[in-house]
Amino acid sequence: MSDIAIEIRNLSKMYRLGEVGTGTLSHDLNRWWHKVRGKEDPFLKLGQENKRDTAGGEYVWALKDVNFDVKQGEVLGIIGKNGAGKSTLLKLLSRVTAPTTGTFKAKGRIASLLEVGTGFHPELTGRENIFLNGAILGMTKNEIKRKFDEIVDFAGVERYIDTPVKRYSSGMYVRLAFGVSAHLESEILIVDEVLAVGDAEFQNKCLGKMKDVSNSEGRTVLFVSHNMGAVRNLCTHALLMEHGTLKKDGHTADIIDTYLSGGNEADRVMEWEENERPSTSEITVYSIKVFDNKQRLDTLLTTTDDLHVEIEYDVKEEIKDLRVALNLLTSDGTNIFSSSDYGFQQDSRLRVPGRYKSICHIPGSLLNAGVYAATVDFDVPITRSIIMSLPVSFTISELIYNQLGNTYASKPGGVVHPFLKWEVKTEAR
Repeated sequence: MSDIAIEIRNLSKMYRLGEVGTGTLSHDLNRWWHKVRGKEDPFLKLGQENKRDTAGGEYVWALKDVNFDVKQGEVLGIIGKNGAGKSTLLKLLSRVTAPTTGTFKAKGRIASLLEVGTGFHPELTGRENIFLNGAILGMTKNEIKRKFDEIVDFAGVERYIDTPVKRYSSGMYVRLAFGVSAHLESEILIVDEVLAVGDAEFQNKCLGKMKDVSNSEGRTVLFVSHNMGAVRNLCTHALLMEHGTLKKDGHTADIIDTYLSGGNEADRVMEWEENERPSTSEITVYSIKVFDNKQRLDTLLTTTDDLHVEIEYDVKEEIKDLRVALNLLTSDGTNIFSSSDYGFQQDSRLRVPGRYKSICHIPGSLLNAGVYAATVDFDVPITRSIIMSLPVSFTISELIYNQLGNTYASKPGGVVHPFLKWEVKTEAR
């Protein structure tokens, strides 16, 4: 159809763990012989579902039989846990890697921002990289010149535009990379969760630009994020990925509710594998966990429980005035409160290298029954952002009023759940 920008049919990607090819010459020849005869790859039948806790097996489906369409001018949100296949899908659409099976069709040029500095050459200056990226996207020199000042102004790197980008901070890198991708005249913009590198002001600037290129310019945007508030605000349609498959697609609010109400222990734990840990030269983050009163992860959270959000991380070099902040959100992205460990560290605000745990204690009965998302930020106030918007989610069930024998048809209204004392008096007639 003319209004379809991207059409995806049975798209799959399989990897062999640990090696390139099948690992043996006989297997490679067998695969080649099936291919020249137009037969299916015999090793495709061996692939396992992409679950990190699945033992054994050499072949893994990073993506399996994905089908969907994206309308022209649509902003599509793609959400799911780490390892769900989101980035693999975007790499296939960006032609970074080829699919194992299936096809996709895209109408127009695609600009991709899959990681910090995608497509940048570290030895070239910011100016040279803008022209290089534009040329890769098929732009003429005059088209790039016309957009050049707008890109530099958006990125805020005018002073450093003739400096090699290898000397840029990660924030400068991503600002310029996003500026190039968003302003050059591609019909489709693909953005992975790289905006977490930027500060809150720049993230809002990027979200506004993505909304603008969709609404005003009619360009198509694919947006992967763990920030449910940003997805809800920006996208009208969303996909939920799980273990390399498309679990559900539909209206954004419905997809977010399905994702956040997954309802098991894993929802309350964000724990990264060694090569996936959020990391900078200063900090490496190991995990974010939500415990109950007895430090348990495997029990139902209720409105009677005190909650404890534990963030475990390494400080790799001395940091003065480091702040670890928790932002608690409802499932629709409303910010309930923000709190940080700033000033609570014993002795001084200078954190020396070592392993740390910052734990936020949330009193019982503060939150109502429902699904909640939280994000964790690392920064130095006013000075700089370090790591932003690390996600975790959890569900709270009603219990306080049930213990009183009050069988509510639904939970009490409101976000907070204060257990307030009442008196009931009567006067004799």
